[in-house]
Amino acid sequence: MGRIIIVFGVTAVVLMLAFGAAQQYADRAAIPRYCADKSNVLERVRLILTKDEPVGEGTKRPFIIAAKLIFLIPQQENETIADYLERLQRHLDKVCR
Repeated sequence: MGRIIIVFGVTAVVLMLAFGAAQQYADRAAIPRYCADKSNVLERVRLILTKDEPVGEGTKRPFIIAAKLIFLIPQQENETIADYLERLQRHLDKVCR
């Protein structure tokens, strides 16, 4: 029984460190790429979340980039789109200082 608790504890610590490192990487390396064009990225995120076909006839690349931001900072459960976009804006403002 004692071994199980030790293995569980070590596994939990390793997972917490891995998730913490991933969040720091996102904040230091991935998210700052969005700083130059924050307003357009946020508009594309809004379109992705609200439209069936947000790209239309245009190029898909900017929408793929915006979708990656949704992956890096996911919408929380029961969070409205407006609240999510505000939280995303605050996060970008904090990272982009």
